[in-house]
Amino acid sequence: MSFNHVVVWLDQAEAHVIHFTREAAESEVIKTASVHARHKKAGVDASVESKQDPEYLNEIAAAIEAAQEILIVGPGQEKLVFIKHLEKHHAAVAAKVVSVETVDHPNDGQLLAFARKYFVKEDIMH
Repeated sequence: MSFNHVVVWLDQAEAHVIHFTREAAESEVIKTASVHARHKKAGVDASVESKQDPEYLNEIAAAIEAAQEILIVGPGQEKLVFIKHLEKHHAAVAAKVVSVETVDHPNDGQLLAFARKYFVKEDIMH
């Protein structure tokens, strides 16, 4: 089956990729091998963001390259790291991104419902 739309929810540990139409959907989960360290700075716990695993970002890009319209969502900054990675290394995929949105931690059913509603609202659901 051919899917024109894809939604990607990602954080530093994993990405949920759902290819979908109005009637059908296929999903996969991509996990990173990257390890993020934590340390104390001036007596306050602070995250030290190790450079994100480029293999993780490339694997996500490969999983979505066939889509015509891409919605990228997530709870933190990782979605912005991903879009910058796409722009730098996968320009053809980046050109298909219709929006980057903040979304907390939905299950896959909630994520699919959000994406379908988004594309219908934007009048780009084919």
